[in-house]
Amino acid sequence: MRLAAALIALALAAAPAVAADNPAAAARAAAAELEAATVQLQEAEGARDRVAALTGTVRAYEAGLAAMRDGLRRAARREAQLSAQLTARQGEVADLLGILLTIETSPPPVQMLHPDGPLGAARSAMVLADAAPGLSARTAALKRDLQEVRDLRLLQQSAAETLEEGLKGVQDARTALSQAIADRTGLPKRFTQDPVRTAILISSTETLEGFASGLSQIAEGGVAQTSADITAARGTVPLPVQGLVLRGYGERDAAGIARAGMLVATRPRALVVSPTAATIRYKGPLLDLGNVVILEPQPDLLFVFSGLAEVYGEAGEVIPAGSPVGLMGGTAPQAGAFLSLSGEGAGTDRSETLYIEVRSDNSPVDPDTWFRTDRDG
Repeated sequence: MRLAAALIALALAAAPAVAADNPAAAARAAAAELEAATVQLQEAEGARDRVAALTGTVRAYEAGLAAMRDGLRRAARREAQLSAQLTARQGEVADLLGILLTIETSPPPVQMLHPDGPLGAARSAMVLADAAPGLSARTAALKRDLQEVRDLRLLQQSAAETLEEGLKGVQDARTALSQAIADRTGLPKRFTQDPVRTAILISSTETLEGFASGLSQIAEGGVAQTSADITAARGTVPLPVQGLVLRGYGERDAAGIARAGMLVATRPRALVVSPTAATIRYKGPLLDLGNVVILEPQPDLLFVFSGLAEVYGEAGEVIPAGSPVGLMGGTAPQAGAFLSLSGEGAGTDRSETLYIEVRSDNSPVDPDTWFRTDRDG
C-alpha cells in the first residue's frame, strides 16, 4: 500500500499556480507599441505642428520601451520560476515514469500478486485507477510548463531586433525634435532676454532664491503682464517626465541634506516637457544645479526643473502644455542592456534624476501640493 499511497500523493499534489498576468503577452503588446511609434515618427515628418507631433512620438517610444523592458523582465522571471520548478520535480517525474513503466511492462500474473492476496490486489488496482486522472493532469501540466519555457526563450531571442529598431527610432525622433524646436517660429513672447543682464544676475547671486527674485532684471523693456491661472489644476499637474519620486519636499538624502523640492528618478535621455502652458523665464546653466529651466505658469508661481543635459526653447516664449523643455542626461541603453537587465528589479535603469522645485511668491512650497505624484500618503 505504500506504493499506492505515494502515487496518490503525487497525483493529488497542488497544481501549478496560474500566473496573475501573461508576461509574454505584455512583451508582445510592447512590441506593438514600438511599431506604432515607428509609424507615428514617419507621419510626424508631414505634420503641421512638427514639435507637437515629434514630442508625442518620443513619449510613445519611451512608453513602448518601458513596457518592453517590464515585459521582458517578467518573462525572464517566469522562465526562471518554471525552470526551477521543473528542475525540482525532475527526480519526482523520473521516479513516476519508472513506476509506470514497471507496471506497464510487468506480465499480468505478476501484477495480480499481492501480499494480501487477490482482494489486496483488487484494492491496489482501484487506487491506481483513481490516481490515473490526476497523473494524466500532472503530465499535461508538465507539457504546458515546458512549452511555456520554450515560448519565453524564443520571445526573448526575437525581442532583440524589435528593441534595436525601437532604440534607433527614439534616437531619430529626439534628433528630429531638437531640429524642429530650433526651426520653430510664431510662439508668443512676453519679453526678450538681455544676455548681459542675465550674466550679471547669475554672477551676482549665490542662491536660487536670489536668482528668482531678480528674474525681472534680465528682460529688455520689462515683462508683459499675463492673466494665466492654473489654480484649478492644483494637485493634478502631471510630472514633467516619466519617472519615480525618490525624495519629497524636505526629505533628507544619504548625506543628511534636505532640499526644498522633490527628486524624480528617470531613465537616461528621457524627455522633459512643460506640464502646463507657461512662460520660459530662464533656461541654461545656473549655480550648482546644472542646466535649469524655470517656467512661470501664472504670475508669482515658478516651476524650477534642474539636472537636464539639454534645454530647449528661448526665455520669454509662452509655450503650450506638453511642450518639450529638455532631455535628461546619461547614455541610452543598447538592446543587450535591456535583455540583461530583464531579470533585475532594483530600478537601476532609472539612473538620472530631475530636481523639481516650486516657488510661490519666491518661497518654496511642497511640489506635492501642485503635482500628481501618485505617492502613498
